[in-house]
Amino acid sequence: MSAWSPSPHELERRRVRRSLRTRSVLLATAATALVFALLALVLVTSPGWATVRATFFDPQVARDTFPAILDGFWLNVKLFMICEVCILALGLAVALARTARSPLLAPVRVVAVVYTDLFRGIPTILLVFMLGFGMPALGLQGVPTSLFFWGLVALVLSYGAYVAEVMRAGIESIHPSQVASADALGLSRLQTMRHVVVPQGIRRVVPPLLNDFVSLQKDTALVGVIGVFDAMFAAQDYSNYHFNFTAYTVVACFFIVLTVPLARFTDHLQHRAMERERQGAR
Repeated sequence: MSAWSPSPHELERRRVRRSLRTRSVLLATAATALVFALLALVLVTSPGWATVRATFFDPQVARDTFPAILDGFWLNVKLFMICEVCILALGLAVALARTARSPLLAPVRVVAVVYTDLFRGIPTILLVFMLGFGMPALGLQGVPTSLFFWGLVALVLSYGAYVAEVMRAGIESIHPSQVASADALGLSRLQTMRHVVVPQGIRRVVPPLLNDFVSLQKDTALVGVIGVFDAMFAAQDYSNYHFNFTAYTVVACFFIVLTVPLARFTDHLQHRAMERERQGAR
């Protein structure tokens, strides 16, 4: 039996589709380049562009501040990596507490609800201020006084509340038939959650979780307001003495380099999940 090969009509259709795709890409690229070119033209021909360029885009200032900002930025990266692990653990624990059904765990559910409501309502920067300055001021025996530590705790508490709700949504999206099947197999409630519900629920909410962590990467700069010498604090220190804000532009570039790849990876996961759902629906 001879192998199948596309007919001339099919080959022509494929050629036309490729041609249309190429044309669409070229038109989109040209339109995008034109729009950005017009925006750049409006920007550089504005009356105050010379002042803005000297204040925010001074190459010499960028070179002078780069080493200090780079040193501070590594602290932001370290803070993000530690926070991410702690937030995932805290968010999962709170989500499981809110989905618990045992009457004996009612106090735990109440605490979980109060926690999510409270820390989602407090602005993160205010939480950083309250813990960064308030906890060391108490003078309690054995309580850390490190501003880095309390900045980390503030970010974990704030983002842990959001991540807990994302995880809870993923867990509760699992169809009850999954739990019923686990019960029929003789699995306990704990085993059902560990082996059936949680793995499926977390897999469904990976894209929104990554979106939260993109936001967390940026918000690590908030610890600079309590005097932690991160990238933002280094830029602020220079700007306060020289009245030039180019250092802030350098910090923005550092965070863009860090967040854009994760944002694109998040988009890729969302697209792949949508494709998987379309294929499953066929």
